[in-house]
Amino acid sequence: RRKLRTDVAAAFPDLSAEQLTEFIPNKEELNVIKIYCHKGEAVTVYMNNRNPILFEIEKALYPTVYTLWVYPDLLPAFSTWPPVLQKLAGGADLMLPGVVVPSSGFPQVEQGTLCAVTLLGNRAPVAVAVATMSTAEMLAAGMKGKGFAVLHTYMDHLWEYGDKSCPPTLAPLVTDSAEKESAEDEEEMEGKEPVISFSTDPLQHVDVGDLSLKERDSCAVLMEKEEFHENRAAETAEDARTEGQQEAEDSRTPQEQMDALFNQCFFHALKCKVKKSDLPLLTSTFLRSHMFSCCPAGQQLDIKKSSYKKFSKFLQCMQQQKILQVKELNKGVESIVEVDWKHPDVKAFAVPEGFSSASTAQGSKSEDREQVYHAPEIIPLYGVSTKMIPLFQESGHRKGSILSSSEVRNIIINYVKTNELVDETNKNFVKVNAILCDCLLDKSEQDEISKFKWDDLLSRCLERLQPLHQVTFFGQEPIVRKGNIEPINITIAQRSSNKKVTIIKNLELYGLDPQCVANILQQKVQASATITPVPGTKDRVQVQIQGNQIHHLAKMLLEEYQLPRKYIQGLEKAPKLGRKK
Repeated sequence: RRKLRTDVAAAFPDLSAEQLTEFIPNKEELNVIKIYCHKGEAVTVYMNNRNPILFEIEKALYPTVYTLWVYPDLLPAFSTWPPVLQKLAGGADLMLPGVVVPSSGFPQVEQGTLCAVTLLGNRAPVAVAVATMSTAEMLAAGMKGKGFAVLHTYMDHLWEYGDKSCPPTLAPLVTDSAEKESAEDEEEMEGKEPVISFSTDPLQHVDVGDLSLKERDSCAVLMEKEEFHENRAAETAEDARTEGQQEAEDSRTPQEQMDALFNQCFFHALKCKVKKSDLPLLTSTFLRSHMFSCCPAGQQLDIKKSSYKKFSKFLQCMQQQKILQVKELNKGVESIVEVDWKHPDVKAFAVPEGFSSASTAQGSKSEDREQVYHAPEIIPLYGVSTKMIPLFQESGHRKGSILSSSEVRNIIINYVKTNELVDETNKNFVKVNAILCDCLLDKSEQDEISKFKWDDLLSRCLERLQPLHQVTFFGQEPIVRKGNIEPINITIAQRSSNKKVTIIKNLELYGLDPQCVANILQQKVQASATITPVPGTKDRVQVQIQGNQIHHLAKMLLEEYQLPRKYIQGLEKAPKLGRKK
């Protein structure tokens, strides 16, 4: 019990000493059971007061929903719509389009952070999940793709081990001081009623698992309608409270401010991010990869909060002003096909402070990257090994001496000529003396081979020297490392549901930042890219991106980064292009 309390304190440092004692009591009965998932994974469950409070998978502790109902702020929380709960309880992960973006913004989390999932309008968590990407990556991905891997939910089998109680109704956290005061006044008037209230509404306490599909849908619709009206009322009240502040700070309405933000990011992206060779450019790519990156810190583009409501209408407005031209090149897919960079509005736009002035040049992204990254100069070297000392000591070299391939070649040629080992009948052959025999021949070969061809002599010599390599990065001193340099290794792995991922290793050896490569690839191919540790290593990481992306990788590494093909392994695994009919 003491060890468990220590583990809980380490896993959840936000718990106070009193909460920890209450959570893991000294005298109350605490049971430990072991269950097995459908995949065969063993899960240890800790029970208190007939309810599971913790579960442990691979020595990692996770709270159950029963625990989070008592400590709702134990984990960073993300909200979703009530109908999504049925999907989560059925085993689905939480996708980013189903996550509600709050006005205050998301909590800042990293990939792998344990999070709680709540329903809109209620702070009581209904699921425990692990973030598959950081908050910044979620926004950069345009809120698309899988955001959270769900481990446990309300109404699942682990929840059924407890008393099967329903989530309490917890009011959202009040952040405004005026709202706090009004909330306190209301509590005093109502006899200090607690914030946590278990509603007597039968809809909130009905066991959803016992409902038919039709009843579930109607229940979800009713709940959603109630929450919608409550949220609308709350938003109206909030708007009324902050109206005076908004007038003082900015006479524009929130809708007008969002319109202005879209205009700013639009002109910034056209002037700094897009070049003529990028056209035609998908409108969705223009928004996610270019406009989002031009959004000032602390602000977020949301087309629904603007007067346009749809990005296509915003682009139509820009097209009417003859700034650009949009066409539907493929059915249902619009692309920007022409941009007038000489338009007065584009020329008059000034890049906001905080953004690099260098980015205002209408240059290529690849050109910008080439200014930062230069392919290293890699030279294979050879060290004199113990067995090869007799062959090299005549030239003044000893064990550990480092030589280039040309130096090795010259030393061998001088040795052969000095010792008159060139075959008199055929100068393409070299006679084997005692030293060459000991250094270059195996025991089984010593009685059979009496002559070498020049190429064979040199290749055998290089094979028996210790391999080294020298790497010189731009503006740095050369670095000599043991062994041959490992190539950038590109492999294709298959995941669940027959999905493929591309894995890239050894980028660091060539001075490439894996995180930077992952970000660039994510923008290029519009697919999720993550950084994971290389199995079996401590400090090495690998880039993993969805789909077979070897074509894009080859173009980036060979053409943009100018890396020699011999240092890239796995390019032959690129998908075969379909034949044109």
